[in-house]
Amino acid sequence: MKKILSILNNGQKKLAVLIDPDKNQNDENLLTLLNKIQHLNPAFLFVGGSTVDTNAFNICIERIKKFCKIPVVIFPGSHNQIHKDADGILFLSLISGRNPDYLIGHHVESAHLLKKMEIDVIPTGYLLIDGGKNSSVQYVSQTTPIPADQESIAVKTTIAGELLGMQTIFLDAGSGALNPVPANMIKEVRKNTQLPLIIGGGIKTIDQVNLAFDSGADVVVIGNKIEEDMNFLLDLVNVQKHLHNQTRL
Repeated sequence: MKKILSILNNGQKKLAVLIDPDKNQNDENLLTLLNKIQHLNPAFLFVGGSTVDTNAFNICIERIKKFCKIPVVIFPGSHNQIHKDADGILFLSLISGRNPDYLIGHHVESAHLLKKMEIDVIPTGYLLIDGGKNSSVQYVSQTTPIPADQESIAVKTTIAGELLGMQTIFLDAGSGALNPVPANMIKEVRKNTQLPLIIGGGIKTIDQVNLAFDSGADVVVIGNKIEEDMNFLLDLVNVQKHLHNQTRL
């Protein structure tokens, strides 16, 4: 089994930190952020975004790999966001939407290059969930998010993704979301799949982190909140210490 997929499937609860290359083009800023993150020592660093400049993306990956040993997993917003130095890529198919570019189009554009790279490619069913505001993913992909109270749609979409051969499921409220993915939706999706379940978007408190894990998340993704609040980072370190004792039943 490939390294990144093996980590995803090991049954342990884990944290990931999302790094936006557009916000970390300055070496000093990026190194400061990496120093903070290494105190946390999350399972993964996700790198990418909906509107990321290709040059900024490439430079960010190269710098992270130079200064950090945490596995780097690409969280791509387009076919241009691939890099041979990454450890893996979430090969996202936006199965909650109906835009063919984000279901298969970008994948066709990048597949021939990815095939030549020695990185783990993880087919990922990506579901955009309404987080209370229009997200960049919604704008760029021109898709409608699943309403936050429609657990059945999320469940059916997840099952469809699993039957299509997806190897992990990502429920995302979007960057800067006012509200994270609801606990009830995570619980219902968890009941209906054994695939690794990644939850991101709008998570700004330790209570929200713990609720996502308690509801069935295997991976919780933290975004720019970690840059803004040192106390939040320190609290996450305490959460991380207890995660190795938590496994999915």
